[in-house]
Amino acid sequence: MIYILNIETATKNCSVSLAKNGETVLCREISEQGYSHAEKLHVFIEEILKETKVAPKDLSAIAVSKGPGSYTGLRIGVSTAKGFCYALGIPLIAVDTLQVLAQKATVENGLIVPMIDARRMEVYSAVFDNKHNKIREVQAEILDANSYAEMTEAVYFIGDCQEKCKTVLTKDNFHFLPEIVFPSANEMSRLSFEKFSNNELEDVAYFEPFYLKDFLMTK
Repeated sequence: MIYILNIETATKNCSVSLAKNGETVLCREISEQGYSHAEKLHVFIEEILKETKVAPKDLSAIAVSKGPGSYTGLRIGVSTAKGFCYALGIPLIAVDTLQVLAQKATVENGLIVPMIDARRMEVYSAVFDNKHNKIREVQAEILDANSYAEMTEAVYFIGDCQEKCKTVLTKDNFHFLPEIVFPSANEMSRLSFEKFSNNELEDVAYFEPFYLKDFLMTK
């Protein structure tokens, strides 16, 4: 029996799930205007383990959403995951945040473009086919009227920046799925189990979140 605790804190959604053999057993999450990850994350973990009657020693691995996303959110999630891995002597798994977000979209044909807001007209994005295979790697891009103009198939945009995207992405084949806003630990369950099964593990001591862009402090 493989139990994996999944932690997703890359956006405003603070999300935790417990998965058994790749299937979510229980998920707790909350998305608020302000970030409440530091207050909620450990509470959710404690609640989930208590309600499922799974002891920390029964966990096979900890999975964390690696980014891109909020610097603060990523650091909280990764530091928590590392702490559990070190204390329990179990492996760390890192999952692409945009891949997690893409899993929430089900389309019959066309492309899925998960996006995370990076302020102004900049986003973190990737492109997946309708089978959730990544066909363009993660990148930071500034959106304008020419973005994705070369794509003639149906394109489905998801994420927390859809409103600003609508102002420039106006082609007839562009579609928005407003119900899909944030990545969730619920969709991490299968992805983390696959990585565990393939022995795709991280070095607990040296792993760092995938920020994509350097952190710059301003006054």
